[in-house]
Amino acid sequence: MGSLLHAVGAFSARRHWLVIGVWLAVLAGIGAAAITLHQPTDDAFSIPGTPSVQTLEQLGKEFPASSGATGTVVIAAPAGQTLADPANAAAVSEAVSALGGLPNVAAVSDPFKARGVSQDKSIAYITVNYKLPAASLPATTLDRAQQATAPIAAAGLEVEYAGTAYVAQTTPGGGIGEALGAVVAIFVLLITFRSLVGAVLPFMTGIAAVGAGVGTVYALTGFTSIGSTAPILALMLGLAVGIDYSLFIVARHRAQLISGMSVNASIARAIGTAGAAVVFAGSTVVLALLALFIAKIPFLTVMGNAAAGTVALAVVAALTLLPAVLSLAGVRILPRKLRATVAAGTHVEAEPSTGRGISFVTKHPLITVVGVVAMLGAIAIPAVDLRLGLPSERSQPEQSSARKGYDLLAKGFGPGFNGPIVILAETTDPATGAADAAAAAAQVAKLDNVVFVSPAIPSADGSAYLIQVIPSGGPDSVATEQLVHHIRAITPAGSIKLGVTGETAIRIDVSDGIAHALPIYLTVVVGLALLLLVIVFRSILIPLKALAGFLLSLAATFGAVVAVFQWGWLKSLFGVTYSGPIVAFLPILTIGILFGLAMDYEVFLVSRMREEHLAGAEPTPAIVQGHSHSARVVTAAALIMGSVFLGFLLDNDVIIKSMGFAMAFGVLVDAFVVRMTLVPAIMTLLGKAAWWLPRWLGRIVPEVHLEGDPDDAGARERAV
Repeated sequence: MGSLLHAVGAFSARRHWLVIGVWLAVLAGIGAAAITLHQPTDDAFSIPGTPSVQTLEQLGKEFPASSGATGTVVIAAPAGQTLADPANAAAVSEAVSALGGLPNVAAVSDPFKARGVSQDKSIAYITVNYKLPAASLPATTLDRAQQATAPIAAAGLEVEYAGTAYVAQTTPGGGIGEALGAVVAIFVLLITFRSLVGAVLPFMTGIAAVGAGVGTVYALTGFTSIGSTAPILALMLGLAVGIDYSLFIVARHRAQLISGMSVNASIARAIGTAGAAVVFAGSTVVLALLALFIAKIPFLTVMGNAAAGTVALAVVAALTLLPAVLSLAGVRILPRKLRATVAAGTHVEAEPSTGRGISFVTKHPLITVVGVVAMLGAIAIPAVDLRLGLPSERSQPEQSSARKGYDLLAKGFGPGFNGPIVILAETTDPATGAADAAAAAAQVAKLDNVVFVSPAIPSADGSAYLIQVIPSGGPDSVATEQLVHHIRAITPAGSIKLGVTGETAIRIDVSDGIAHALPIYLTVVVGLALLLLVIVFRSILIPLKALAGFLLSLAATFGAVVAVFQWGWLKSLFGVTYSGPIVAFLPILTIGILFGLAMDYEVFLVSRMREEHLAGAEPTPAIVQGHSHSARVVTAAALIMGSVFLGFLLDNDVIIKSMGFAMAFGVLVDAFVVRMTLVPAIMTLLGKAAWWLPRWLGRIVPEVHLEGDPDDAGARERAV
């Protein structure tokens, strides 16, 4: 691999304008495709084949008006008035008629005829059933609804918009957090390299990779359904690893320039050595993300593929675009005081590495191990209470119309009104179907946590009946989740077969499906980690140690996420306004991403220790020297990645906010607490045993040199 990468780096440095031109052409083409082909992303989370989805599909056949998206117009009278006042009632009726005439509308409920007015007549709702699913509705849907309900606003009434047809369009966007994370990344690069050019180049390379990756994702929306979270995940991860991978290569190149190597020869060697480590690091992240298909959840597979593709582009950009721009930059990536000396070809001693940060760890390894394990174990305790779910409209920003509508409905009709459970009662005997459906509804009404059960509404041919259940708890409460399972456990008498669906039931099925897939995915990731690390380090204990550290940082991350987003601890500090179940797909995504990034830092740190060990150093000095050579760059990389992830905490979407928090916490803890503290402490305790590999296994495991073959590299450099 080293020879091939060396050749790639040498070509890119020598033909820099050609490489830059190709990248610009590719970015322009992807941008044009994204603009031309871009279609709205899909905000729905569901798993085909689950009971709720199967029932929903059958419901669409029996009750076509219920198959599309639903919008809810919530109305509230000002203090001292009621919606029954003649002027207010007239405004509501006028709006109902206008809504019924809008495009794609299948049916509209009149609150005065459909029991849609609260007991004190201060709050009411209009249900608008659309013929199309939310992802297929035009972007003007909310605007048209607002125009139709203008009489309500003109009458001085409060009007809010909720439901699947309107929520995505009423949620404010983010963007500030991403920009802030990028600014912090540049600041860290400036401190690390003490050169503006040296700081800007890794950032530019990361931006190019992200532009290509996210642009491709948006272009693909013209051909397939892609969730709205997929491009955000691609942006979040692609920017972080894109900068980090370029940082590792630039750091190697910079050190070689300082030692007296020529610019193009240094670029080629940096790509052939540090570039190999980048290829391995990127491959682990890509494989972990692609492995999400194991869960057999389509929207999760799409998210993993989108992020994996962007990470792969980040690796390609670091190996091709970065050497091209480094060649143009020359010695300007160095601090000004070193440029003239290096340009003259004078050898300069590399900056000294003191190793002071690792001295306590190697002198007191047992205390360090016990302290780190105890601290992370304590942080992990809340993870025992981890509860998965999908956010309801209660998770929307407090200033959003969807959240205001949710609160008004909860105030006027109870929290369970925001999470109705839909039952489809199918009969094989139309003669007794009505009586059997009524009996089944009566059984449901006797269950705990049920506030209201509607009469059974027959389909056009009488083969099915629609029953709506209002639970006592909100859509993301434990009581509502239990109620769904209790309804499914009912065995109705007669000819009736019950199916449960609705947004609440779909969320529960998604959560259950991901929970079942989580152990399988974790097992695959663990097996992959052991295999890769045994090959890289030719050791048994180092992979086991790396795996234990990964699981420890993962548990601590889950504990912190539960404490902040589920229990609400310190939520004001992180700008969290919603406490509830953890986003169902967050743990499995965190496992995949954190695994890849943890292995990155493990490889960059321990491979340098192995290099010192193979050169003849005793175990502890090898640990100190390897750590000292790598710590500065790994610290910068972790700070950059953490700052990019933390920037997403400013997003209004609780899904994006929780993803940013989990990734930032996991990366920072794994890099600084596990890799740079716990790992060297354990390796000090193990001594020479850390590098033990059975002879029989040594004959099977291939030799891999992530830092390349120095002798071979020297021969190639003389030919450059």
